[in-house]
Amino acid sequence: MNIEAGKTIPNFMVAKENYLSKDFLVREKENLWPQVWQVACREQEIPKPGDYVVYDIADDSIIVARNRDGAIVAYHNVCPHRGRRLATGCGTTNQFRCGFHGWTFDTNGKNILVQDRDDWKGALDCMQLDLHHVKVDSWGGFVFVNMNPDCEPLTEYLGVIPEYLGPYEFENMSFRWYMTLHLPANWKVALEAFIEGYHVAATHPQLLPYQGDDYSMSYAHGKHSNFGYPDAKSPIGMPSPRIKLEWPKDKRDGMLLFFTEYERQLKAIFTDRNHKAIEEKLKEIVPEDASAIEVMMAAIELGRQAAEEEGCGFPEKLTIEHIMMAGADWHVFPNCATLPWFDGALWYRSRPNGDDPDSCIFDIWSLKRYAKGQEPPIERQLHKSMDGVSAGQILDQDIANMGLVQKGMKSRAFKAAVTNPLQEVPVKNFHRTLEQYVMGQSRD
Repeated sequence: MNIEAGKTIPNFMVAKENYLSKDFLVREKENLWPQVWQVACREQEIPKPGDYVVYDIADDSIIVARNRDGAIVAYHNVCPHRGRRLATGCGTTNQFRCGFHGWTFDTNGKNILVQDRDDWKGALDCMQLDLHHVKVDSWGGFVFVNMNPDCEPLTEYLGVIPEYLGPYEFENMSFRWYMTLHLPANWKVALEAFIEGYHVAATHPQLLPYQGDDYSMSYAHGKHSNFGYPDAKSPIGMPSPRIKLEWPKDKRDGMLLFFTEYERQLKAIFTDRNHKAIEEKLKEIVPEDASAIEVMMAAIELGRQAAEEEGCGFPEKLTIEHIMMAGADWHVFPNCATLPWFDGALWYRSRPNGDDPDSCIFDIWSLKRYAKGQEPPIERQLHKSMDGVSAGQILDQDIANMGLVQKGMKSRAFKAAVTNPLQEVPVKNFHRTLEQYVMGQSRD
């Protein structure tokens, strides 16, 4: 497998125009979004025939639906008569009726009614009356769409991602919570806050006493990237070597603090079920003098037992060795990132907000394994302003950086971002791939 180490192209610079230029945004609309596979929704959002979700990206809008046979289909959300959009948001229907002149389409996108059709005296019979389909496919419970009819298959586009992330069984997770934010930053600025680990020590200093080693290594995998902690000098629950604190004598206290604080500050990646099991049972089954690794493995086992007791199951092929190999975080090009764990995950999706390069639409999905039939109803929170809104301490810290970065890049003294050659390979690989689509050129 060809994995590019961070030490290649050590002085990679990202021009600020990639984030600030309206011309670059227009080029993205023309050359990026119509050409790539991108996550439109989760299968969970459209479980029954007639269910649909509208996915908006730049100037395009796509309806993703279950047809009457239960198959997932997708088509452009525009009436071929006069161009009105047919649907918004999500819902359930057996047809899409244009609110302008009443043209109607079934859930396969086939036209089933033209009002006063005889006015055309048969001329419509040779015209395209149906909705224009887009390519659609699924992986891991995520529904991907691609507007290019000649695109490569999704499995080919994803490359090594199924190999690394398949064992987490995303398809067996459901929404724990779902938040959409309008943020004062370019969609790439927002996404990049979550595809590198270099920022953790400065942005999230409260995590360092129990985070474990926060020094990351990162890698490129074709279009996609990841980072992890392959040479970690301390495991989760222990202090980062960066702050030079002594390890607690009782390693169980550090592990409990880790899961308690992530549940309090984030409510994602690690589950409330996992936290409860550790809080109630860790000190019962693990001796006081256990090593940090023994405590971590016991915490994982308690999470497995709790999940299986609830009837949620546990990923059979996912081992701690695989987690170490897969790393902590993945960038799924172009606009998604994820941090997975045994029975939960955090997933981000970033999109431009209209024609404003200084604004984006940012989706945050906390996913968790539930017993079949016990999934909570989906509650989509939408916040068009962050005034009075909190996404939890950790995410609030990340979000606080975004607007300041967007403003700071406009300084006449700032020309380009300098990426860390070891810890920010995902940022470098992101823009190298992005420029290949947007500008038609490569910096290799």
